[in-house]
Amino acid sequence: MMLKHIISMRDFSRDDIDIILAKAKEFEPIARGRKSGLLSGKILSTLFYEPSTRTRLSFETAMKRLGGEVIDLGSIESSSVAKGETLADTIRVIGNYADAIVLRHPREGAARMAAEYSKVPIINAGDGAGHHPTQTLLDLYTIMRESSLSGLKIALVGDLKYGRTVHSLAYALSLYHADMTLISPRQLQMPDVIKKDLKKQGAVISETTNLEEVIGDIDVLYITRIQKERFPDPAEYQKVAGSYRITEELLKSARDRLIIMHPLPRVDEIDPAVDRTKYARYFEQSFYGVPVRMALLVMAMEAG
Repeated sequence: MMLKHIISMRDFSRDDIDIILAKAKEFEPIARGRKSGLLSGKILSTLFYEPSTRTRLSFETAMKRLGGEVIDLGSIESSSVAKGETLADTIRVIGNYADAIVLRHPREGAARMAAEYSKVPIINAGDGAGHHPTQTLLDLYTIMRESSLSGLKIALVGDLKYGRTVHSLAYALSLYHADMTLISPRQLQMPDVIKKDLKKQGAVISETTNLEEVIGDIDVLYITRIQKERFPDPAEYQKVAGSYRITEELLKSARDRLIIMHPLPRVDEIDPAVDRTKYARYFEQSFYGVPVRMALLVMAMEAG
């Protein structure tokens, strides 16, 4: 299997995903430090129009552990974007310098548009409230390694309206016929169009605003922060900020096999005391981004 562009989870079948996850497992020893020259002579360009820590650094780590090099656009303020250069022109130019481009952009649909102008593979690292496919793939890999994708009962908690991570993850989980409980403030419920698509794919979906009533019946708790930067009205954000908080007290009724995931960064939705419990997997989750992105880089650059 080779990949040209990586834009949305809706472009992948379950078989495609299974191949990527299997390839990621092969790369895990390299992610942990074993040397490789598989992408020696290749160059990856990172274009981040929004802040990033884990996505940017895990892509750089993945590329360098595979023997490749990375060039970075740097801050938007110090690039030609500040002079008014369009995304299309930036993509055309950087495609002459690199073998693949990782793009994060605040506008939904930006990655798919960029792919229309690019002669090298575009990897979507998040486009507004749209999609974040590489995050989803590392989330699936985490569930595969730390729990099971078979017969999965998962709760998606927090900002389900603007959260691109949960949008992408829900689409992917529907391919595995997961039982999903959607937990959010009423103002931040999963968009109806997404819920309809998920049900068509075979997902079992329920909705509630109460996390306590389901904590004892799930295998995975996937919580996200309420994203202040996505709210057009700051007053609306204040109404829902801090809606959910995972504490040791809440986890007293959890299953022994429960795992807690978070795409990070967290604000106050997980008590730091939870980090020491057997349930916490969010730091392992962030590591798993390296082997998953190694697999994607190799598959994309082979196609490119």
